[in-house]
Amino acid sequence: MSTHTHLILHLGLGSFHRAHQAVYLHALQASGDRRWALAGGNIRPDMPETIAALIAQHGAYTLETVSAAGQRSYTRITALQQVLPYTPDLAALIWLGADPATRILSFTVTEAGYYLDNRHQLDASQADIQADLAAARAGRAGSTLYGALSAILRARRAAAAGPITLLNCDNLQHNGSRARGGLLQFLELAGETELAEWVSRNTASPNAMVDRITPRPTPAVRERVLAATGVDDAAALMSEDFIQWVIEDDFIAGRPDWERVGVEMVASVQPYEEAKLRLLNATHSCIAWAGTLLGLHYIHEGTQHAAIRQLAYDYVSEDTIPVLDTPAQPSPLDLHAYRDKVLERFANPAIADTNQRVAMDGFAKIPGFIAPTLRERLARGESIACVAMLPALFLAFLQRWHAGALSYRYQDQAMDPAAAQAICTAPDPVAAFAADTTLWGELAGDARLLAALRLASQRVEAFVAEQRA
Repeated sequence: MSTHTHLILHLGLGSFHRAHQAVYLHALQASGDRRWALAGGNIRPDMPETIAALIAQHGAYTLETVSAAGQRSYTRITALQQVLPYTPDLAALIWLGADPATRILSFTVTEAGYYLDNRHQLDASQADIQADLAAARAGRAGSTLYGALSAILRARRAAAAGPITLLNCDNLQHNGSRARGGLLQFLELAGETELAEWVSRNTASPNAMVDRITPRPTPAVRERVLAATGVDDAAALMSEDFIQWVIEDDFIAGRPDWERVGVEMVASVQPYEEAKLRLLNATHSCIAWAGTLLGLHYIHEGTQHAAIRQLAYDYVSEDTIPVLDTPAQPSPLDLHAYRDKVLERFANPAIADTNQRVAMDGFAKIPGFIAPTLRERLARGESIACVAMLPALFLAFLQRWHAGALSYRYQDQAMDPAAAQAICTAPDPVAAFAADTTLWGELAGDARLLAALRLASQRVEAFVAEQRA
């Protein structure tokens, strides 16, 4: 088969999408199955130089992968057949989204781009959401995921272009379900009841788990690509060689035969997702926050630091694996082997992943990656001493941010800066931190949480003093 018959439209052409989802479709096309094509663009005016380079290169770019042993390899990725230039009205995205050939609408906008509160409901008080609700009521596209999706789906419905799958490719627990919930709430608040009903009937939103460490590209990547391949690629990027994608097989308008190229199609993604979010993502944040406190720059430095590695190891082994693998609900994964693989990947110096990149969005990561383990252990009457170290590290990190003592600029889309400053200036910062509902939801103010955080904060203080002595 030589011609494409179906299209995936992707929102968000950042590094992760181009090192992950696009790679799987490239592999499928390289195997001879060219029934599906990929097009994409951004919903905000981000990374204009990269988008311009991709357009000039007709969507092609070079991916450098690096193994834990330091072996580098180079692949020219050609799955991205069409790169849509950004315009504020998102006209090109809307036009393509309304094409009957487009069967999957996928997206990567980072965890904080969903504007969900601690109960996983749309936080309509956010200024970006307010602006997009106003735009939607006027029939215009917005700049958030919901503002973009509503405009695309409105046009698709008007064109009678048929059902479409909404495929979330972000690091978010229950990502398909939660993005769908946020979208439907957005449409109701915008007064688009008929469109919400159409979306309910004509879209599917499978949950998916994605995994590949993909640092922000540096000029050195472009230099290595040029030296290795002879191609001067302004859109070159790099990632580790490990890659994983697990998707619930719930597609309303067909899908590529991804399982032929290593995607795991499953009935429920939950156990895979829980392992990834709690064993990998939470551990990643732990190492980034702890490494920053000790003045380290890279993730591999923290992972190779015996005391930091032990904090991460204890969090996984003592508190997390026991709630994810029980006699009543055994995990389909070997979680101890998964833990060891994660630490091996994080220790890879060739990735040169920065603490700055991984430390970001703590106000989204604590409720998403860390609080579930705290809740489940407390519900079982078990100790939370090891898992409490992670938020205690973040509190110490936040106090450094407040004091202007971080070595880099901290980014956190889910953080209310005034509320974060108030935690740091409170007479009892640990109590103020433990009472924050954005972080803890219904656990906020819980006496057991507060007691564990007090003890953990003392341990963090001693840890930092001892390591820096």
